[in-house]
Amino acid sequence: MIESVSLDKGASARKVTYQRFRTFQRALALAILFPGAALFLFPAFWMLIASFEPVSQILQFPPSFIPDPLSLDGYTKGLTSMPFGLYFQNTAEIALLSSLGGVISSSLAGFAFARLRAPGRDALFLLVLSTLMLPYAVVMIPQYLVYKYLGWIDTYLPLIVPAYFGLPFLIFLFRQFFATIPEEVFEAARIDGCGYPRLYVWIGLPLSTPVIATAFIFHFQFAWNDFLAPLIYLNSDEKLTLSLALAAFQSSCNCTQWNQFMAASLVVSTVPILIFFFGQRYLMSGIVVSAK
Repeated sequence: MIESVSLDKGASARKVTYQRFRTFQRALALAILFPGAALFLFPAFWMLIASFEPVSQILQFPPSFIPDPLSLDGYTKGLTSMPFGLYFQNTAEIALLSSLGGVISSSLAGFAFARLRAPGRDALFLLVLSTLMLPYAVVMIPQYLVYKYLGWIDTYLPLIVPAYFGLPFLIFLFRQFFATIPEEVFEAARIDGCGYPRLYVWIGLPLSTPVIATAFIFHFQFAWNDFLAPLIYLNSDEKLTLSLALAAFQSSCNCTQWNQFMAASLVVSTVPILIFFFGQRYLMSGIVVSAK
């Protein structure tokens, strides 16, 4: 009886010690992460404050983080000094269409690499992944010459059509996910007479909702914020995207109307932030599953 009581006391002491150690770990992690998070969030916080301040207050030193007076001129003038609605529509069209094409084509390719048995499949997959190491500057000029020959310059086609031929990183995500589905699931479907197209539509896609959301969010944010490709292929003012419009606005106002520039930049960045906020649950689960 005495030994049993002493063992219980020892186990309780170890449990208390372990709980204290875990509490110390969490406190230490928060002490390290909180300053880092504040450092990364400070530019966004300053952009928000500057959008409500007059220009004279933005440029004063030491800086003030309380708008005095609170001004909405940054939004009323910044969003009306250029056709913001048109540029928003252009950017949304490019981002949505290219993201849709990237998800469809990459899921097809990922399913093929994961489930189809063919000679040289793994070597071809490595070749696809190797394209991730190519800087965009290497293929920029050849692509431009091809699109110029096709007559696609000053159109949205160079920004949308390539996504319908598969994107290497998204192909990798889908391939890794489809490889985690048990083979027994597909074997049961094959016994019922399903071929590969129906395996993809009836089994692959319904199970891949987290990866589809992850792929869509990744490519949508990339397409929404892309600056270099629209700069190369778009020439007409009415076809500009928001990233190009912000650069043109900055050069036209000569960097003097900082409140207007900050207000426009904040509105532009709101869409990717909202998409990430509402889709982060799928994003995290999709990344974890695809990494297995």
